[in-house]
Amino acid sequence: MADGSALAPRVLCLGEALVDRLGPLGGDPATAVPESCDDRLGGAPANVACALARLGTPVGLIGRLGEDVIGREFLALFQRRGVDVQALQSDPSRPSRVVLVRRDANGERVFQGFAGDQSLGFADQMLDRAGLELVWPGVSKQARWLLVGTIPLATTASAESLQWVLAQAKAAGLALALDVNWRPTFWDSEADPAAGPDASALSAMKPLLHQAALLKLAREEALWLFDSDDPLAIQAVLPQRPDVVVTDGGNPVRWQIAGHAGTMPVLTPARVVDTTGAGDAFTAGLLHQLVGLSGHTDLSHVGDSAMVERMVRYAAACGALVCVGAGGIDPQPDPEAVAKFLNQA
Repeated sequence: MADGSALAPRVLCLGEALVDRLGPLGGDPATAVPESCDDRLGGAPANVACALARLGTPVGLIGRLGEDVIGREFLALFQRRGVDVQALQSDPSRPSRVVLVRRDANGERVFQGFAGDQSLGFADQMLDRAGLELVWPGVSKQARWLLVGTIPLATTASAESLQWVLAQAKAAGLALALDVNWRPTFWDSEADPAAGPDASALSAMKPLLHQAALLKLAREEALWLFDSDDPLAIQAVLPQRPDVVVTDGGNPVRWQIAGHAGTMPVLTPARVVDTTGAGDAFTAGLLHQLVGLSGHTDLSHVGDSAMVERMVRYAAACGALVCVGAGGIDPQPDPEAVAKFLNQA
């Protein structure tokens, strides 16, 4: 697909771009009448890419969409935001994915299944390595970070493509940011949305965990993967000693970054409409600041724990502001909105 950005990406986000079909508060999107549901463009890597672009960081998306209405809507969105789409593939046979999102009365969500499958699977499952090999030299030439999650590991073709990109990134010196983003229904559409990863999924995730320079986990993911939610303990069992951030919904965020441990209450906006994409905006806020540190791909040169806390606080503000609107992309803040929120918090 044609490039929609003006600057070469500094961050590459690999993975799914899809529609979150938000059910009515307290209702079921699988059975609700269409008029009561709210379709929003989303997908964790697409969310992070759009959030980074809005914050001003040049970013590209590596993924695959169907040649359908959803695909066209995403292309228009990426063009508006300035997201580089050199590595965004189109699939003429498979549709873009629709995820059914059940919301409770407080806006908290559960991913419960999919819609739109025409028995061939979804476009994002078929990310093509050969196509990536053609565009990788151009799309990666200025990149410093690669952001991935674990969902592409759930399907053979996308897993192979992800593994190829990881090898290229390592050879080129790109730092890997891993937001685990465990979603069992992507591995098995009949799985309990609250289930943890089985032995096969854990084995598939291991190479990503061992390459990550920055590891972001929800608390339940930390417990599933490491039997601990302590960022220092998690860091200690990985050979590369990555920076680690553990989030826990409305509870304090904890981190072990550049030798500094910390914890901070989450920031809360005046009202919460929908929490979809809050963690992705947090990740984008952190990566945005890392990219701005004079080209460094880690915080090892930072000796000030207060600076690390300011960076986490900025990321938390990005996450909080997404919750004031529906969907994971439309409410994403620009730098001015983040600064205003932090001044008032």
